Formats: sequence, C-alpha cells, structure tokens
Amino acid sequence: MSSMQSNSSANLTFVRPATFFLSGLSNVPHAKYYYVFLSLVYVVTVLGNSFIMCIIYLARRLHTAKYIAVFHLAFSDLCGSSALIPKVMDTFLFDHQDISYEACMANMFFVLHFMNLQSLTLLALAYDRLIAICFPLRYHAIITKSAMFLIIGVMWIFSVTFFLVVVGSVSRISFCISNVIDTYYCDFAPIYRLACNDNSVNILMGKLCFGILICMPPILIFVSYFCISLALLKIAHGVDRNKAIKTCTSHLMLVAIFYLPILSNNIAYATTYINPNARLINNSLTQTIPPMLNPIIYTLKTDEVMQSIKELYKRSRVYATMERNMKCHGIK
Repeated sequence: MSSMQSNSSANLTFVRPATFFLSGLSNVPHAKYYYVFLSLVYVVTVLGNSFIMCIIYLARRLHTAKYIAVFHLAFSDLCGSSALIPKVMDTFLFDHQDISYEACMANMFFVLHFMNLQSLTLLALAYDRLIAICFPLRYHAIITKSAMFLIIGVMWIFSVTFFLVVVGSVSRISFCISNVIDTYYCDFAPIYRLACNDNSVNILMGKLCFGILICMPPILIFVSYFCISLALLKIAHGVDRNKAIKTCTSHLMLVAIFYLPILSNNIAYATTYINPNARLINNSLTQTIPPMLNPIIYTLKTDEVMQSIKELYKRSRVYATMERNMKCHGIK
C-alpha cells in the first residue's frame, strides 16, 4: 500500500497511513454538474442560516428560549455544511483526493459533531413544544433562557466528548491493506472497515453512533408528540387547538426533512441492493439539503419570524428616510 508509515507510538503493530485517498464521487457520471448543484446548495445554506441568525439577533421579540435553540440549529446547520461541502468541492472538483491522516480525522469529527448537534437541537425544540402545550402555565418557569443555554451546553459537552472517543478509536486500527476510502468525506464506518486487525471496538462505536445520532432523537421526538397529541385532544376549543398545532408545524417539517431521508436510506441499504453511486449521492443529499431548507421553513412558516422581518424592514425604511431628510437639510 502506498503512503504507509509506522505509527510513532510504542505499539509497532499499528500501521497508520500518511494519507487517505477519497474515491467516492470520482466515478459518478457527469459529476461536475452535481458539484455545481452542491455549490448552489451551500450558497443558499450560508445565506439562509446567516439571515435567520441575524433576524433572531436583531429582533428583540425573538430573544426567547425557543429562538435560542433555533439560532443554535441555524449555527449547527451552517457549520455542518461548511465542514462538508467546501471540502467535497476541493476534493473532487479540483482533484485533491489525497488527504492527510490528521486532516481526515478532523474532517470526520467536525462533520459528525455538527450533524449530531442538528439532531439534538431538533430534540431540544421538541422538548420546548412539549412543555408549551402540555404545561402552558409553567412554560415560562421551566423553559428559561438559562435552561436553554444549559441544555445547549450539555449537548456540546456530550457531542464533543463522544466524537473525540469515536475519532480516537481509529488510532488503534492498522491500515495494512488499503488507504482508499469509498466515500465523499472521511466517514467513520468506511474507514474502520479498512482495518486488517481487530476492529470490534470500532464496530461497537459505529453502532452507538448510529443509535445516538439517528435512532434515539426521533424516538424521543415521537414520544413527545404522542404526549402533545393527548394534550391537544383535551383542548375544548377548536381555535386553541389549531393555534397549538400551528406552533408545531414548522418543527415537524424540520424533523421530517432531517430524519426521514436518513432512516429511509438506512432501511433501503439494509434490505435491497443500491448502486454505489446512487448510495453516495443519496447520503450527500441527506446531509446537505436539510441545512438549506431549515431557515426557509422557519422564515415562511413561523408568524413570529415573519412579523419580526416586517418590523425590521419598516425600521430600516424609517432610518433611511431620516438620513435622507437630514442630508437634504444639510445636517451631518
């Protein structure tokens, strides 16, 4: 195998490659058109999430615990896409498919970490809706800004710790057969499958990663919405029920867009044969499309956000008019 060097640690049985070779999207027909599409997705993602973060920061009415979580979701979407798409562009569009071992580990950590934060933030928003509908009188006492910052802080500590362990487990693998990774980024599973020594620990970490990242949050979200449904049935007035349902609509759309493609892909891969190119494109779309759509959904489907945008626009028009009038009268 090319580019192999012995690990500098005392245990000389482990062999670490100097570089990995990402082969994922290089065999996809007309791939350059797909890279153009991904670049457009990234531009919309950056603009959309930056826009929603600015609106939340500037609009005082959005300085609530709920929108702290929405701000964090937009931040996680922006960072997750930035960890993935520019590197994919550089790797395959500009033929930089060799990536150093250290850079590969960093890429793995940041992509998985921010994807996990997206998942956990959707769970935090489900908790917010659960308290708002099931315990409306206690909502402002339970869901405070401090409580939401604490939840986000715990999420970061857990995610950083867990994925440092996941990435660290790669250091006990010997890569003495191949250094070619058949994917578009340094994904954990394709890397540990290259091991020529015992990788049972890595397989266990992979299963834990799947359970924590993909399975646990949607199960808890489903349980929360089951409780919400029971609470809604007890609401006597249809108007109040419809108003409560409307507050959940945007969140349910985000949950569906994030989890359904991932779960569908995993079920399909486990039950049927899928062309490797189709599998890679499906996986890349499930990671890049939700961060692009999330700010659009929250902007168009949430009355508070739309009202804040209108107020900020009117305020900017007033300031612009005042500045013009001052210039006309020679006031600096």
